[in-house]
Amino acid sequence: MATSATSDQLLVIIDSAARQMDGESVRIAKDVLSAGAATKLCLPEGPEEFARALGRRGSRRPVLIGDDRSLVRAVTLLHRRRELAGCALSVVPVGETALAESLGVPAGTVAAARAVLDGAVRRLDLLVDDSDGVVLGALGIPPAPVREPVAAAEPVGVSAGRPWLRTTYRSLVRTLAVSRPARLPAIPSPGPARLRVEVDGETVVDLDQPVEAISVVPGSGGLFTVEVRPLSVGAEATALLVSGRTVTVAGADFRYRADAAVSGPVRRRTWTAREGAWGLTLPDVHA
Repeated sequence: MATSATSDQLLVIIDSAARQMDGESVRIAKDVLSAGAATKLCLPEGPEEFARALGRRGSRRPVLIGDDRSLVRAVTLLHRRRELAGCALSVVPVGETALAESLGVPAGTVAAARAVLDGAVRRLDLLVDDSDGVVLGALGIPPAPVREPVAAAEPVGVSAGRPWLRTTYRSLVRTLAVSRPARLPAIPSPGPARLRVEVDGETVVDLDQPVEAISVVPGSGGLFTVEVRPLSVGAEATALLVSGRTVTVAGADFRYRADAAVSGPVRRRTWTAREGAWGLTLPDVHA
């Protein structure tokens, strides 16, 4: 269900990583937002300043200019303060934004900023775990391996007789290293695991059946789809698909990827679906 984004007073929180990575997109977003509404800009330098800015929003509608991690951070903060139901968020994506785009946020800076001004608030489902963490999109066990960035080597002969070129090249490499979005530590694939998976109290797979992967993705009507892939021996094993509102995974220590972050190891974790738990401003399809 969608409702109009009513407040014309915007609190624009610009993530520090976005400012470093793509200052031009940030400038364009600020110009579009400022032309369409009264805006107050906030430039937090770290998580604590980010939290303070969001907490002092007053009646202003918070708008995030940043990547998926800034979106997850904002939803987590509002959830833990029990303010999520009454505070709709808006996002202009800059950086790694696959999650925001999967939720319906336009990828382009101008289109996303215009959606903030002219869009409607849509209520979205949320997964909440028993440690008060949140999942906006997909959950994966085990987390997929992440490759570490490879340092760029100086081209052969780049500075032969031209020391100024070496200085320029190294300066460029340092600039790119600063602007590149931080990556998660490389996590090797742990291989099959023995885990008990329960959906709404019913056992889907038990410890005697090794599994290769478990994924949880949003469905509809407050339900999430759980896919369990048992270890295949010979012919490919058939994936088990179950829908439910509560998912519990238990067994040997395991890690999991929730949206853009890897957590764990844990021995047991329960996720519960909450229908329409948070609001996100998206393009108004009825406009």
